[in-house]
Amino acid sequence: MAYNLKTRIWQTGALEWWGRLDGEEIYLGSREFPLPPEEGDRWVVRATGETFCIMNGTIRRISDLARAEEEQ
Repeated sequence: MAYNLKTRIWQTGALEWWGRLDGEEIYLGSREFPLPPEEGDRWVVRATGETFCIMNGTIRRISDLARAEEEQ
C-alpha cells in the first residue's frame, strides 16, 4: 500500500497521478495531488474539475459520495 492508502495509485513520467477507483483508472491531478496524501485531504483537479477526498484510507470522488447519500 502506497502511503498507507487502500486505493492503488501511481505517478506517470509526466508527473501526473492516477488511481484505480471502482475498477476504473481515474486521473487524480498533478501538482494539486496532496503529498503525502493523508486522511481528510481534499483537492480539486484543475484539468477535470473533479473533487476528491481521502476517507478511511480510500480516495473517493466527492460526486460519488453525494450520489450515494441521495440514494439513502
